[in-house]
Amino acid sequence: MKKKLLIFGDGEIAEQAFFYFSKQSEYQITAFITDNPNDQKFKNLPLASSDDLEKDFLNTEYYVHVAISYRNLNKNREDKFKFFEKKKYNFASFISDKSTILTDKKNLGRNLFILEEQSIQTGVKIGDNVMIWSNNHIGHNSFISSHTYISSNVTISGHCEIGKRCFFGVNSCVSDFIKIGDDCFVTMGSVINSNLKNDSTTINRSTSIYESDSKINRILKKKYFSN
Repeated sequence: MKKKLLIFGDGEIAEQAFFYFSKQSEYQITAFITDNPNDQKFKNLPLASSDDLEKDFLNTEYYVHVAISYRNLNKNREDKFKFFEKKKYNFASFISDKSTILTDKKNLGRNLFILEEQSIQTGVKIGDNVMIWSNNHIGHNSFISSHTYISSNVTISGHCEIGKRCFFGVNSCVSDFIKIGDDCFVTMGSVINSNLKNDSTTINRSTSIYESDSKINRILKKKYFSN
C-alpha cells in the first residue's frame, strides 16, 4: 500500500513534483497544500489551505513534499520546510531511478527532488530540501548544504563544500576543493575556481560574436581551419 503524500505548492514546481511522484515513487498523492488557495482543486486533486493542515491531515498519516521555486534565493523554500518540520511531518523525497547515485543513502537529506541523469559519486553528502534538476555531476566527497537549488548541466567537482540556499545556473562549473558560502548566486555558465564568500554573485559574460567583416573572425578561422 502506497504512503499518503501532500505536496505543498500549486505552481510549476508542484506540477513537476506531481508528474515525477506519480510516475515513480512509493507515494500516493492525496492533496495539494498552499497558504492562500485560489481554487478548490489542482491537477484534479483537492487544494487545501495550510491553515487547515493539522485538522484535515494528521502528521501520523501523511508525508509532505515542499515543491515551490527558488524565489527569494530559496528562503521561501527553507521557511516552508521549517514550517512542516516544526509540525513534525515526515518528508518525502523524489530520487529518479534514471540517475546514478553512488553515495550511501544515509548521506542524503529530507525533501530532496533529484531528477534524471545525475552522476552523484561516492562520499557525496546532500542536506535537506535540495533540488537538483536534470543531468548534473557532483564529484566525490563533496557536500551540498540544505535548501540549495542546482539547475541543469552543472558540474561540481570533488571535495567541494556548497553553502546553504545557493543557486547554480545552467552550465555552471565548480573546480575541485572549492568552498562556496551561503546564499551565493552562481549564474549560468559561470566557472568557479576560487572560494566564494557568503552572499556572493558570479557573472559569466555573454559570448562575444565576431561577424564576417571582423579582423578577429578572419584571424581565428585562418588559425584553426587553414589547409
